Amino acid sequence: MGRKLEFDYGRAVERATRVFWARGYRSAAMRDLLRAMGIGEGSFYHLFGSKDRLYLECLKHYNNTVTRQRLEALEAEPSVRKGVRNFFRALLNDVEDARTPHVCLMSRSLSAEVLAERQLESYVRAELTTFQKRLAARLDAAKRAGELPADFEAEMSAQIVFTYLQGYFRVVRILRSRHQMWQEIEALLTSLGL
Repeated sequence: MGRKLEFDYGRAVERATRVFWARGYRSAAMRDLLRAMGIGEGSFYHLFGSKDRLYLECLKHYNNTVTRQRLEALEAEPSVRKGVRNFFRALLNDVEDARTPHVCLMSRSLSAEVLAERQLESYVRAELTTFQKRLAARLDAAKRAGELPADFEAEMSAQIVFTYLQGYFRVVRILRSRHQMWQEIEALLTSLGL
């Protein structure tokens, strides 16, 4: 009697995340997702129910791994100025890593197809808001500690960095070198007083 193969749910979600990350929600074909996950169509629908549900699981996985590491780089340094630069260095390192399909799956999720699905839109909006709030809280804590001036606009600065990141994720791989991106990042941070 043959041994029953065990399905590794976490590994399947990791592989599907890579497909979505590389191709985006709309361009990720079901056959490519099934092949990457190593499952058949029947098993897929039994486990996930739909492509939307799988995408949501992949976004959660992405945030629990990639986004978490980036936020740890931001929060690891006692100095907010060093922490923010560590965050951007982590992003630039991802750009140079050939195994990284795209710089940010969450940013890539700001598409009409994803935002048309209410559950996906709700999750993406909540997670992006959470990121912005964590950055603002980090800046506000530095202001209260005296590292930043008392009149420093933590919330506005977090919004500006967040908006910058959306453009960054779209141009970094094709329009700018690492050196150019770092100069741009330094100019942004310096102009914000960071």
